Amino acid sequence: MITLYPKRSFKVPVEAECISPDVFAEKSASEIATLQIWEGNRKRTLSDLFKIKHESNPPSEELSIRICGDVSKVRKIGAKMSMGNIIVEGDAGMHLGEEMNGGVITVTGSAGSWTGSMMKKGTIEIKGNAGDYIGSSYRGSTEGMKGGNIIIHGNAGSEVGCFMRKGLIKVYGNVERFAGIHMRDGTVLIQGNSEGRAGAQMLNGKIVVCGYIPSILPTFTIDDIRPKVKVNGEEAEGPFYRFTGDLADNGDGKLFVSKARNPHLSSYEEYL
Repeated sequence: MITLYPKRSFKVPVEAECISPDVFAEKSASEIATLQIWEGNRKRTLSDLFKIKHESNPPSEELSIRICGDVSKVRKIGAKMSMGNIIVEGDAGMHLGEEMNGGVITVTGSAGSWTGSMMKKGTIEIKGNAGDYIGSSYRGSTEGMKGGNIIIHGNAGSEVGCFMRKGLIKVYGNVERFAGIHMRDGTVLIQGNSEGRAGAQMLNGKIVVCGYIPSILPTFTIDDIRPKVKVNGEEAEGPFYRFTGDLADNGDGKLFVSKARNPHLSSYEEYL
């Protein structure tokens, strides 16, 4: 176990993709201390910004990193990690777990935008809220999340799962607009409400909205009412309206919306 304590409150972004079990593995405490990071436009070492406490892991256990304190300005924690565990006891910054290929990241607070962007494997669990573009691609890219699980216990921002290709994003709270935009495959489960535009330009995949949604895009067509929906081996109790789209892009994605929470959508039933 390696524990990091911020020495002070950070005022500018800190680029710290070296905070990863893959990078820390088999390095001594002194080697970890000299790893290079950026604070704004100034190059620092990890020990300049963090107090580092090193405890030996049992041989049978994967490396664990614990970060105690507010690191909401610290970006790229766990980037490209493929094994081990990271526990953030506080808030985490943008690009948490980007291009992640394994392991587990747990945040007891909230996380910034681009969490899990382009991840392939592993699990990210956020106990608080998350920002925009969760599990998404970068701007200009069509390569979104390709696998793994992102679990958010609070709310999330806009464009959750943009260009998502595989995996599961589960949000217990509410999401803003354009959940599942450009979605290619995978599953987005929203236990709370959606601000709308869900599934815009999706080609495949599944979006489940258990709460309220103000409207359905006109390029989606209703094709069924389902009593329940299977999500990653579990069942979400309905009934749910099932829509198919985005027909403007010849899409065959499935959008499931709670019937009980959306009585204003009952007019669609005449088309069944």
